[in-house]
Amino acid sequence: MIEDIRALMNNKFNIRNMSVIAHVDHGKSTLTDSLVAAAGIMALEQAGDARLTDTRADEQERGITIKSTGISLYYEMTEEALKNFSGKRDGNSYLVNLIDSPGHVDFSSEVTAALRITDGALVVVDCVEGVCVQTETVLRQALGERIRPVLTVNKMDRCFLELQLEGEEAYTTYLRVIENANVILATYQDDAMGDLQVYPDKGTVSFSAGLHGWAFTLTTFAQMYAAKFGTSEAKMMEKLWGDNFFDPATKKWTKKQTDSPTCVRGFVQFCYNPIKQVIDLAMNDNKDKLFKLLEKVNCLDKLKSEDKELVGKPLMKRTMQSWLPASEALLEMIVYHLPSPAIAQKYRADVLYEGPLDDQYADSIRACDPDGPLMMYVSKMIPTADKGRFLAFGRVFSGTVSTGKKVRIMGPNYVPGEKKDLTVKSVQRTVLCMGRKQEAVESVPCGNTVALVGLDQFITKTATITNESCEDAHPMKAMKFSVSPVVRVAVEPKVASDLPKLVEGLKRLARSDPMVQCIIEETGEHIIAGAGELHLEICLKDLQDDFMGGAEIRVSEPVVSFRETVSDRSDHTVMSKSPNKHNRLYLQARPMEDGLAEAIDEGKIGPKDDPKVRSKTMSEEFGWDKDLTKKIWCFGPDTMGPNILVDVTKGVQYLNEIKDSCVAAFQWASKEGVIAEENMRGIVFEVHDVVMHADAIHRGGGQIIPTCRRALYAAELTAKPRLCEPVYLVEIQAPEQALGGIYSGAPGAVLSWCCAGLLPGLFLCTPCFRSLSGPLEVLRTVYLDSHDQATV
Repeated sequence: MIEDIRALMNNKFNIRNMSVIAHVDHGKSTLTDSLVAAAGIMALEQAGDARLTDTRADEQERGITIKSTGISLYYEMTEEALKNFSGKRDGNSYLVNLIDSPGHVDFSSEVTAALRITDGALVVVDCVEGVCVQTETVLRQALGERIRPVLTVNKMDRCFLELQLEGEEAYTTYLRVIENANVILATYQDDAMGDLQVYPDKGTVSFSAGLHGWAFTLTTFAQMYAAKFGTSEAKMMEKLWGDNFFDPATKKWTKKQTDSPTCVRGFVQFCYNPIKQVIDLAMNDNKDKLFKLLEKVNCLDKLKSEDKELVGKPLMKRTMQSWLPASEALLEMIVYHLPSPAIAQKYRADVLYEGPLDDQYADSIRACDPDGPLMMYVSKMIPTADKGRFLAFGRVFSGTVSTGKKVRIMGPNYVPGEKKDLTVKSVQRTVLCMGRKQEAVESVPCGNTVALVGLDQFITKTATITNESCEDAHPMKAMKFSVSPVVRVAVEPKVASDLPKLVEGLKRLARSDPMVQCIIEETGEHIIAGAGELHLEICLKDLQDDFMGGAEIRVSEPVVSFRETVSDRSDHTVMSKSPNKHNRLYLQARPMEDGLAEAIDEGKIGPKDDPKVRSKTMSEEFGWDKDLTKKIWCFGPDTMGPNILVDVTKGVQYLNEIKDSCVAAFQWASKEGVIAEENMRGIVFEVHDVVMHADAIHRGGGQIIPTCRRALYAAELTAKPRLCEPVYLVEIQAPEQALGGIYSGAPGAVLSWCCAGLLPGLFLCTPCFRSLSGPLEVLRTVYLDSHDQATV
């Protein structure tokens, strides 16, 4: 099989790189099993129960995905299945590089890492719960990376077995889910990609039950009924969705439901009711009728003799798997409607590459040229069985990476033309990720995902890899995460002699997770910062068990990171003198315009932007003077944070000579504010005047840096300083009668009320410090207020 996969890697039109994304517990890993089983990697009977892409023991125990997992799947499709495919292809074999990602908000950095190296996304939505908070978050991330989505409405079995919905009611539920998803897609879509909305009658929506391994698109039923109605499959698909009603008595289609009791909506009559009938017969052990029905649809032969002996749910599962195998419907959607690397990289190159968009590297990425210069992005590090070592997992966008090749490794802090964060090393081995194991291959051309062995010593979290000789190459753009590491704990070893183990363990932990931050404070305290309670819990478990060899640690109570900001302009210009009394700085602070801090966080505005583009955006969207935007000295903290130092002086001599010192002071001050030594946010510092000594020796860094830092602190204190706290956005679903108790006891501000799924829900904003151990406290409070009827 590995030889087949390697051969197919050269055929860029027959490759699909895709992520599976969704809200937590909507059935991603369970649904993925059907695709894995169809590729022959596991038995079909196990699909839905094995969750093969949940590779860690704690993932299997908890029933949630924690780390995104890649797997390369080889499929041989029939000519019949591809007869309506109009895109470019070479043969009937397809390679699907699939990444199953987590749904829990604490692990959304894993989703970001998965999306960066894929071109399409299978969005899974629970048909009962509907589109939830995290569904919107992951969709927004996907569209930001120019990923094309397809939708599957999952857990359909709940409509038949649990809720026992009638056809019309089920149709309304599915329609609401699809409409809500389309609202999000329309809101965030990129014009460069055209219409991204999904439609059942176009084949971009499937209906599935991952646990039982069955699914269908309207194409499935259109093929069954087209001959019967003497029409084309395309026209039949249109009849099976929307306001199209068929009356068997008159044998006519109408756009409105007539008074006749036999006039039923097309989807209900030809899709929903037949499935309901098969499920009812299987669950009631009415095998005679069931087997007659299966004979009519030519699938009785697919059942083995031992399958026919099953009763109840196992019989229903095998029957539905034989009649409507999930892999066929999902594969059809993936192949037909998700782009190949050859197509996707044409429009993705602009948002991926940081350098000039007309240089040889950008052109090679657009062309997906295997003979071009190597451009590979490593989006995450995967721990191996060999303790302390990692695989660098990523995607080749241009050129070919091979075993033994000498490469340039450009880290996230690399600046073209400089040696900082740059290493040249050889690749020891190239391997394919196959879920729980890896398979070695000699080389991997562009358009494919790959893991590299031997580079983990030189990559912290992410990196861009290119040929040794490509000294003018720019790195790929850094990933933007949708959550921040706001919950912190201090750790120390129980036995003092284990301190070296802790230090080494923290280094390894920082590599293993795209988001976690491991910091050593000035006091020598070791801090771990994560997105929430569950994220920290997993990180601490990995640290102790995997990276410290079981050495015990003490963990402090969690604390929350705050941000310092100002609410008004400084009430006067502050002045600070240098220690030698020869230099003076005059500054003011003011709050940023609404939305500017968010734009900087999201990467829409930043220090690496083209100055003309940045000037246009800031003047048109945020009302900045165009000349003033050209005098921005820097962003901070960490050179790209949501604070700005700007020069508003007029006619000052030697100003450029102290600029570097002022920038260093600004980075220091914005990292540790004056109120609580927390990061600043949303502050513009204006340098109004500078008085300097004429002799350069009296205005060095030692004189200017502490002076400027004091002035920045004073400016903050004179501008009505405030502390900003992080908040969780919580979605609560509960029966209507339980909402009263939730309203009265809601631990935060209620933002809105809506009914996205079958249950009404409300969104509330709750401060993180109200639940320092994460959202669990919120969940517990709400659960009790609703008399055990709410889901959070």
